[in-house]
Amino acid sequence: MKKLFLGIALLGFSSMFAQETEINITPDNSWFKAGVTAGIPVGDASDVASFNLGLDLRGQYLFNPNFAIGVASGYTHFFAKDGLDDFGIIPLAGFARYYFAPEGLFVGADLGYGFLTNVESNAGGLYVNPHIGYHNRDWNFYAFYQNTFAENDFDFQTVGVGATYNIRFN
Repeated sequence: MKKLFLGIALLGFSSMFAQETEINITPDNSWFKAGVTAGIPVGDASDVASFNLGLDLRGQYLFNPNFAIGVASGYTHFFAKDGLDDFGIIPLAGFARYYFAPEGLFVGADLGYGFLTNVESNAGGLYVNPHIGYHNRDWNFYAFYQNTFAENDFDFQTVGVGATYNIRFN
């Protein structure tokens, strides 16, 4: 059921932004974001992990000065509690962001699939990652809540902070 929901959501997300006009990629409207995250597991994940560190990778296209879409991936490594094995999540997601001004507050969310690593009998599940933060031309600083609704009724949740650097496409 979760996979059906994910497929419908991604189809709706992609068709919502379909255009008949040509997209012109410039350093002012498109860039690659690379950064780090740190968080504290909550919910089910807090029973098996103490904290997590991650890598955040994104490709973004700015439709206008306020609205952007893109693709997101990376890796979140959960450091397990005593006697358990570390594990991770590799997201593959689309994202949308709304920037209130050229510099300042933004809100956004990722929606996709989170692939689990080093977890037996659980491949992953629906991945959501809402975030709020501050941005300028080069940097994004944000707080996030990440949840992977994995198989076998186990949710991998974390809250944390992140920072990414904008690398302009030429």
